[in-house]
Amino acid sequence: MHRLGGVGLAAFDRQQASQRSFAALSTALSQAQVEHLHAQLEQFRAALTRFATHHRAAIRRVPRFRHEFQQMCAAIGVDPLAGPRRGGWWEDALGLGDWQSELGVQIVDVCVSTRARNGGLVELQELVRLVSKLRGVEGGVVTEEDVVRSIKALKPLGAGYEVIDVGDGRKMVRNVVKELDEDQMVVLALAQEQGGRVDEELFVRRKGWAPDRARAALQNMLLRDGTCWLDEQDGLDGTGRAYWIPAAMQWDE
Repeated sequence: MHRLGGVGLAAFDRQQASQRSFAALSTALSQAQVEHLHAQLEQFRAALTRFATHHRAAIRRVPRFRHEFQQMCAAIGVDPLAGPRRGGWWEDALGLGDWQSELGVQIVDVCVSTRARNGGLVELQELVRLVSKLRGVEGGVVTEEDVVRSIKALKPLGAGYEVIDVGDGRKMVRNVVKELDEDQMVVLALAQEQGGRVDEELFVRRKGWAPDRARAALQNMLLRDGTCWLDEQDGLDGTGRAYWIPAAMQWDE
C-alpha cells in the first residue's frame, strides 16, 4: 500500500526540515515586529517630548493639566517623574525633577515640624493645606495626587513616610517608622468622624468593643505611640475622660 508523504527516514527528514523552516520564519517575523515596535515607540517618545516641552509651564503649574498628562503617561507605562534609571529624560523635558524634589523637601519640613503634636500622623488633606501654605502663591497649586507621588518617592529614605487609607476614602500620612494595628486604624477613622475627640464609650457603642479593648487601644496610642492627647476634665462637670487625636483635628495655622 502506498502512503502519501513517504515513510521512514526520508519522511522524518522532510518533517524536521519543515519545522526548521517554520522556526526560522517565526524568528524573522518576531524580529521584524520588535524592530517596528521600537521605531514606533521612538516616534511616539519624540512626539510626547515635544508636547511636554511645549506645555512645560502648564504641566508644572496647573493641577488638572498635570493630572491629565500623568494619566496619559501611566496609560502607556511611562513615569514622567522617574529618576535617571527609569526614564530620566522626562526630567530634562519637563524640569519636574527639581520640582518634585522641592515638594518632597517641603512635605518633610511640614511633617517634622508637626510631629511633636500629632505623633507622626497627619491627615492627607491637612498636609496638602500646610504644604500649600508653605509654598505660597509663587509655588503654584499642589494636589493630593502630587503629594502622594512625592511621598512614594520618599519611601527609599526609610523614614516611614506612607499614605494610609483609613476607610471611606479618607487618607492619612504616616511619617515615622512604626506600623499601625487594626484597632488603631479604627480609632483614626472614628476620630476623623468626630473631629478628633473620642472616648472609650464611643467604641463600645459604635463598634461593639469590650471596654478593656477600647481602653487598651487608646492607652497604646497615648503612652506608646504619642499619637493622641488625654483630657481628664472632659464634659460639663469636668470629670470625664476623652482622648483627642491631633491627626484628625483641624488646625488654623
